[in-house]
Amino acid sequence: MATTASNSGITAVVVGLDVGGTKTNATVLDEHGRFLVDRMIETPSRVGDGPEAALDAIRAVLELVLHAAGTSAVAVRAVGLDTPGPASANGVIAARGATNFSQPEWWGFDFRTAVERHLGLPVIYNNDGNAAALYAHDQLFADEAHRRSSVSAIVGTGLGGGVIELGHVIRGATGMAGELGHVHIPMDGLLGDGQPMPSCNCGFVGDAESVASLSGLERNLLPFWLTRYPDHPVAALPLKDAARQIRSYGEQGDEMALQIFAQQARAIGRLFTIAANFTDPDAYFVGGGVIEAEPHFRTWFIDTVRESTTLRDEQLAATQFALVSDLDMAGARGSALAALHAIRP
Repeated sequence: MATTASNSGITAVVVGLDVGGTKTNATVLDEHGRFLVDRMIETPSRVGDGPEAALDAIRAVLELVLHAAGTSAVAVRAVGLDTPGPASANGVIAARGATNFSQPEWWGFDFRTAVERHLGLPVIYNNDGNAAALYAHDQLFADEAHRRSSVSAIVGTGLGGGVIELGHVIRGATGMAGELGHVHIPMDGLLGDGQPMPSCNCGFVGDAESVASLSGLERNLLPFWLTRYPDHPVAALPLKDAARQIRSYGEQGDEMALQIFAQQARAIGRLFTIAANFTDPDAYFVGGGVIEAEPHFRTWFIDTVRESTTLRDEQLAATQFALVSDLDMAGARGSALAALHAIRP
């Protein structure tokens, strides 16, 4: 596969790839910063079948998205790649594997280099939270993105996130910067009377993810709140199923569900309060399943986050709170933006 556009007038493009546990989503961004695909282009990621199958799936979705964009392989200058963590800043899967890369052949696998060799193209890596954060930042600030900073908290199975400074992702020495879910937050006044200290799947106690995530909801919040509302309809369900249904109850104004989501929103607010004193960003983003909820619930949630974030008067006047848009496509689009940044002079 050629690595540069020819001199025949073809517009150069970059491709963004968001590789998840089940699907790989792709998009195309041209050299002028225009996305050439306005819908989800995805295929099975095949990561459960091992690295070789996943690499073949990446090639397949690359061909598919280039066709959808009406461009050719010769126009591609670089590829942006993101995956769930944990992985190094250069795209090496953690030595003990990861939730979505659990087979031994993935442990310590240099995914970025493997994709680069498989496609014959430069590959720029970010974790999926950082990629989505970069896209949200770019969408909000547009031409001012390179002068602005932001912090994003993305609520999913875990609590992902990203820190953007002057339009660039802050990765850190080992790629762990922006792992906001594992920041310890004050629990005093956040937990209900008699509520146990929440624990995280990572082994921490009292971090943000232990409250503001689907896993935290299932592991910590529901078991406590169901003791207060034992006759709630989800009480008869397995916790995993109950956790996935509780948002619909929140949208309907259910009392227990609103208690739970208020607790999650306040936890994110406390996380943002900490961020305000480290990075003092221009914007705070919230993403995840909550933004796919009904508009009234979405507005209530982000308002609760804002009210729970303690800022100085000067910060209140200078910052804004926003939602991560196009979340299903945000990872691939953020990856494409990272690739475009990398090839621009």
